[in-house]
Parts: sequence; C-alpha cells; structure tokens
Amino acid sequence: MISISDLDFHFGSRTLYDKASLHIKPKDKIGLIGLNGRGKSTLLRILVGEYKPDGGSISMSKDVSLGFLNQDLLSYDSHEPILVVAMQAFSEALDLQKKIDAILVEFETNYTDDLVEKLADLQERFEALGGYTMQARTEEILEGLGFTTEELQRPLKLFSGGWRMRVMLAKILLQQPSLLLLDEPTNHLDLPSIKWIENYLAGYEGAVIIVSHDREFLDRTTNTTVEVTGGKLVPYAGNYSYYIEEKEERNLIQKGAFENQQAQIKQAERFIERFKAKASKAKQAQSRVKALDKLERIEDVAGDDAKVNIKFNFTVTPGRHILRMEHVGKKYGEKIIFRDTHVHIERGDKIALIGANGKGKSTLMRLVAGQEAPTNGNHQLGHNVIMSFYAQHQLESLRIDNEILQEMIEAGSRRSEMELRSVLGSFLFTGEEVYKKIKVLSGGEKSRVALAKTLISEANFLLLDEPTNHLDMQSVNILIQALDQYEGTYIVISHDRFFVENVANKIWYIEDYQLKEYPGTYAEYEQWQEDREKAAKKAGLPSPSAPKPLPKEEKKVEASPAKTPSPDQKKALKELAEVEKQIDEREKELAVYEKQLADPQIYQNASQLKDATLKFEQVKKELAKLNDRWEMLAEM
Repeated sequence: MISISDLDFHFGSRTLYDKASLHIKPKDKIGLIGLNGRGKSTLLRILVGEYKPDGGSISMSKDVSLGFLNQDLLSYDSHEPILVVAMQAFSEALDLQKKIDAILVEFETNYTDDLVEKLADLQERFEALGGYTMQARTEEILEGLGFTTEELQRPLKLFSGGWRMRVMLAKILLQQPSLLLLDEPTNHLDLPSIKWIENYLAGYEGAVIIVSHDREFLDRTTNTTVEVTGGKLVPYAGNYSYYIEEKEERNLIQKGAFENQQAQIKQAERFIERFKAKASKAKQAQSRVKALDKLERIEDVAGDDAKVNIKFNFTVTPGRHILRMEHVGKKYGEKIIFRDTHVHIERGDKIALIGANGKGKSTLMRLVAGQEAPTNGNHQLGHNVIMSFYAQHQLESLRIDNEILQEMIEAGSRRSEMELRSVLGSFLFTGEEVYKKIKVLSGGEKSRVALAKTLISEANFLLLDEPTNHLDMQSVNILIQALDQYEGTYIVISHDRFFVENVANKIWYIEDYQLKEYPGTYAEYEQWQEDREKAAKKAGLPSPSAPKPLPKEEKKVEASPAKTPSPDQKKALKELAEVEKQIDEREKELAVYEKQLADPQIYQNASQLKDATLKFEQVKKELAKLNDRWEMLAEM
C-alpha cells in the first residue's frame, strides 16, 4: 500500500531520519513509538505531504486515501452545529443531496422523463455513498465519543478545544480513509470514549498508524509496533507489550555482541601496540590496523529508562484521618453535580478518581482542596495535613522568564542546588538543560517542571489532576516511580489505565451524583464492573452505571398515581427491606471499629490493632456490596 525507502529528513542541523525504510500493508494497525523529538509526528506529516523529505522515496498506491488527526485541528472553528461539521465527511453525498433537492423543486414546474432519469441516477449514486444513513452514522459516532443527543445541534464554537478535537476525530472516522493517521488521539478523550474508539478501531477495515503515549490503548488497537530510534524505523511484529519483551531480548543479544566485539578490539589494539615496532610482526600489526578500520562497529545498547530516586521531606506526620467530607452537595445554578455524598481519606491512601468527563471529577478535587465551597455539607481537614494541588492550569503559573533550576529554587523547598539538580535529572533535565528558560519548553517539558515542583514540596497529601497529560511514556514511567517512593497520601485523576493500575490501591468513581469507592486496583475494579454489568443484564435490570432518577424531593414533577406492585416487585421490596436492615447493622459495626481505631491506646497492642483493622476493612467491603445490591433492587 505504502513503501518508504531510504528516507532522509533534517530539521536544520538535526537528523531525524537517515536511510529509514518501512512498508505499510492494508489492514496494518501500527503503533509508532519513540522518545519525544525523535520524529514520530514528523513522519505522519511527511506521509500526508506537509513536509518534503530530503532524500529517499515514498511510493503510494493510487487508490490510497489518508485521514490525518493532529493537534492543529484544535484551532478549527465554525458556527455550524457539530452534527453538520462532522457530516462534512460525506461531501460528495451532500453535493448529490443538493442536486436531488433542486430536481425535486424543478418537478413542480417542469416534470419531464429526462429529469426523472437524472433523479434516478443521482439517487442510486446517493444510496451507494451511504447518503440515506449518513446522519444516523454520524450521530452514532459522535455519541460514542461522548456527546449527548441534545449537544449535536450546538455550534462547534461553543465547545472547548478538547471537545472540538472529538468532532474532528468523528469526521475523519466517517471518511473511512484507507490509512488513518492518528496523532495522540486519546489526549482529549475520557475513559468511556477511549474504550469506544478501541472497539471501533478493532473492526476498522483500513490501515491505521497511531502515535500515542497510552500503552494500554496501543496494546488494544495495534498489531505491529514501529520504534523511531537512531534515525531508523524499527518494526516489531506485535503490540506494545510484545515490543517491550522483544526489545529486551534484542538488547540482550546486542549487548552481548557489543561486549564480545569490544573485547576483540582491545585484544587487537594490544597486539598492534606491542608489535608495531618489531620488523618481524609489523606486517601482521598493519593487517590488524586495516581490519579494525574496516570493522562495522556494533553500538552499545542505549538506556532509555530513567531511574528515579527522590527523597521526600515531610516536616510533620499527619493523623490517621486525612480528610472527611460529610453530606456534601454541589450545584451550579440548577445543575446538580453532587448530592449527599461522603469523602473519607485515610493516611496512606493511593486513590485514582476515574470516569467520564462532565461527571464532576475536577469539581470534587477543588472541593477536596478547599478551592470551592460545597453548596451544603462540611469539610474537615485532618491534623497536620499539608496539601499540594497539581492541575494543568498550574503550567501557566510557571514564571516564563525563569530558568528551570531557578524555578525550582524559588519553589521554596529549602533543598540545596545539588539536590534540585538531582531531582531535575530524574525528570530528564540534565547538565546545561537546567538553565533553559521556561518559555522555550514544550508542553511536556513544562508539565515535568510543574510536577517536579509539586513533588519537592513538603506536602504529605497530593492532589494530581491529569498529571500524565503531555507526558511521553518515559515521563509517565518516571512519575510512576516517584509516586511509588512517595510515602504520603494522594488522589490522581487520570484516563491512562497503565498509570492508574500502577499507582492506585483504591478506585473512586462518580455514580448517581455521589462518590463511590472500590477498594482495590484498577484491573480488579474493571473486572468487578464487567461482572456487575453482566449480572444486571442477566437479571433484566438496568445497567448499574446508568444515571438513576433523583430522589423525589429533588424532582420538580408531580408524583404519578401509585400502581399495584407485581409479584417480582413485591419480592424485590421484601429483599430491599432486608438489605436496608443489613446496611444499618454494618454501619453500626463500622462505627464501633472506627471508634476503636481512633483510640491511641490500641496502637500499643499490635495484635488488637491488626484484628480491629482487618475487621474494619471486612465490614467496609460488605457494606459496599450491600449498597450496590440496594441500588439494583431500588430500581426494580
């Protein structure tokens, strides 16, 4: 389909590609990976003709069509509804629609056989292009990407950049090009939308090249991995996880070959040095000099994995309870975000807050941080808790005329310059790079500086809102290592499943305008949700995650006349009453164990402390299951 041969490309004096080659076949699903600045996005722009190569050739079949999603599309603006913008993908069908409409108008005054024949031809072509289903297909894709039915008629200009990017993605998917080029497609998607596009790409009939830092997304959407390294395009016949394993094996082989060759070179150099002055051995020595000159040198394995070692300084140790928020409600005008929700954070909790955009994740973070006041309820920060809040807007608070090192010094951590340089080294700023001005940094580099500033604070409670945005895989790995070494408490909001799986021991999600908790890893949570959905479907119940009606006191509608309950409803009501009774009992048990654990005396007896803690966690899990069952029964 497309053949890249001996590609050369330079930016000024910097070589991005040097005799690079790659063959792209129909139905290939390629993950294009490599460190930032190696030329991944550049390759996509070369393929669509935006950049001209300095050497080599790119041959492409005549029937190949390209669809390119890139971050430049964020700036696209229009007063048209998003449904109309996305339907521009069907430009030929829309032109035919205009011609068909014009003929139908002409029929009113000029009904001829020629017009009837022309109309039939146009309608046949219109049907072949999918004209009669184009609106339904557009609505399906837009709603799959997170838009509500009502939002489809809103003008594009009223949406933020991230939501506009979703419209552009929908338009490109509807064009169904033979090669999709997707540059960071998950950057502006929430978790449900990421899963939707994964399913869509699994059935996509054309070829796809994806540049992404989301390794879980790459694992689920690609069957080939191409690494951009050393100016070459190095293919691996599998997804990202396969690439990691295969590269490790290749590195071991290359490392062994490099060390063997180095030993041979040193042996030859010793022979030359020893015998070059002896007449009897001079010829042999000269022969070995020539052999060394002709030798094709094997390169040592380049280490791309940065190791992090950050010493976190806590001036005070917080109490067991980091934060408690009780009966919290939050409204913006008439729009309800939360109602009667509870937030309990204990020392050492590593929490990931996940879910669809628009559910209130960032609002909850601001409530926890005290940056917004709840409409009702109370907020109680624990003893000796020092909080630090990282969010994307904090990139704007970096002093653009500061050098990186100076920005770190002014953060007020009281660390020495050597310590700060060590931390910056962990975040890939080494040597003279620490003197770069903030204003010349990329988005990813600014994120790393802001994260480094957050982590060197003396905070024992971190709030991290989308910390992996703009970070490449290496930087995400650095952040994972840093959080693994962090002994405090934190909450992270992220749509990166690999990151969440590696940093969280509790999962928070928002359902029915309330915060809910799953006490386990993301993988366990995902399996639990899947089982929950299957059980509800088997029982003929609504999806547990589907929005449920608000309580009567929050509705502004009259109650409908009571209906006689069916036998199944009577059975459910009986079980509901029993579950309510069990919930009440478990809540009382939980209160007893909470009181025990709040007593300083218990910490003098390790056996009692262990027993109370185990019972506390067990009752909490039982209570979570009972609450889930109550919600399912309440909907019957």
